[in-house]
Amino acid sequence: MQAIPWQERPAGSDDIVWRYSENPIIDRYSIPCSNSIFNSAVVRFGEGFAGVFRCDNKRVQMNIFAGFSEDGIHWNINHEPIQFQAAPGQDPIVAEHLYKYDPRCVWIEDRYWITWCNGFGGCPTIGVGYTFDFKEFFQVENAFLPFNRNGVLFPERIGGNYVMFSRPSDSGHTPFGDIWISQSPDMTFWGKHRLVMKPTAFPDSAWQCTKIGAGPVPLKTEEGWLVFYHGVITTCSGYRYSMGAALLDLEDPTKVLYRSMEYLLAAATQYELDGDVPAVVFPCATLTEGDKCTIYYGAADTCVCMAHCYISEVIEWLKKQ
Repeated sequence: MQAIPWQERPAGSDDIVWRYSENPIIDRYSIPCSNSIFNSAVVRFGEGFAGVFRCDNKRVQMNIFAGFSEDGIHWNINHEPIQFQAAPGQDPIVAEHLYKYDPRCVWIEDRYWITWCNGFGGCPTIGVGYTFDFKEFFQVENAFLPFNRNGVLFPERIGGNYVMFSRPSDSGHTPFGDIWISQSPDMTFWGKHRLVMKPTAFPDSAWQCTKIGAGPVPLKTEEGWLVFYHGVITTCSGYRYSMGAALLDLEDPTKVLYRSMEYLLAAATQYELDGDVPAVVFPCATLTEGDKCTIYYGAADTCVCMAHCYISEVIEWLKKQ
């Protein structure tokens, strides 16, 4: 198995999460058509890694593209977007879309499942599809009614059901947002919708007082589901996106055991502060190897970056919040 991309904590640093020194790893112009590449999903695949990348083109149309890497750092991204076909037994209309963005990807049982924000009927909702080989892609029914974003699947069934985070929203830039959880027996019919977390009250933890949303696929640990998420504050210059973490109960992930009051990573470098949307750190994927965790995040809605942490340290840090 290929080792995950990894860089040790810089000497003299006590940061729980630290940036990869060669960020960004994917530039906004990495394929001919792109205006920006960010908020993308990465998984182990074969002898290396595969990904589903948000690439906005020079019309600033949003779509998702497959990509491959031997080391998780240097990527070859296809120049044409993923073409989904309706999965067997599905109505062909399910593969229609107006736009696709902010994908997540996870291996569950026998295939890679992909979720994304899907423009359907002119409105954003959660698109769902799968692939076995990152060459052919199949789409199933959208998970929820509009308006919704940040659909993130758990990596295994819980109580016999598939489980997904989402963030009910509106048709615009959504000046609000909570993390909800839903269940499905078949990846088609979703119910048992439950609230998991809300934004914090100002000024208790101001970086996440406007809205929050699910980030990468949850990590299963002995102490609970470790969840990285994004939080937003409204400042005089607009939204500022940062990253926090929470630990949820393994059997009932609606129960929040610990939640960060401080952020783990906030926009501070030039590539996070300057871009199409300034001051954005938006985590979408992780790779793990033992206690090591590499986090992929979008910076300033413009490029793809990496950060690193130790899972045990994040959990111990959470317990002290």
